[in-house]
Amino acid sequence: MTKKKSGFWTFIFSLLPGAAEMYMGFMKMGVSLMGLFFGLFMLGGFFGQSIFILADVVVWFYAFFHAHNLRAMDDEDFYMLEDDYLLHLDGSGKEFWDRMVVSRYRKLAAVALIIIGISILWNNLLDLLHWLLPGFMQDVIYMISYRIPQTVLGIAIIVAGVWMIRGKKRELLDGEEKGEKEDGRETDNQDA
Repeated sequence: MTKKKSGFWTFIFSLLPGAAEMYMGFMKMGVSLMGLFFGLFMLGGFFGQSIFILADVVVWFYAFFHAHNLRAMDDEDFYMLEDDYLLHLDGSGKEFWDRMVVSRYRKLAAVALIIIGISILWNNLLDLLHWLLPGFMQDVIYMISYRIPQTVLGIAIIVAGVWMIRGKKRELLDGEEKGEKEDGRETDNQDA
């Protein structure tokens, strides 16, 4: 059974993702958060990609505030809270995963994986070129390689912004058309 614990120790343990949840008796939540945190950290180190470290910062903040929100719950809600894993990798949440995550975010996840893969290949290619090219060419390649990812990211952000604006504009226009159709029907019904 989980029990509310000291606020001081909850704060101290909340500095390490998952530890405060474990301290309060939510072992599955704690292991999930700690595993996700250190897993992302290891992936970032192994692949040499800072995007994993950035995601790790988000996990750290989530875990910190999650622990304090658990501590701040009413006693009744706290004792009724069930300990559960953050991610269901055993297949028990497969319906939700398939319906919501896979179908809705499949393209986004595919694009993210492609970008991460290209980034890893790019960095490895640059390391190889560093050993093969003479000194002055290394500087030129370094400057180009430094600017290309930033330029591609800038273009991607602009495209995403334009796409979002166009989508919102279409949504507003569709809403106005539906409103006009409904107004026309109401007027026709009132005239009859």
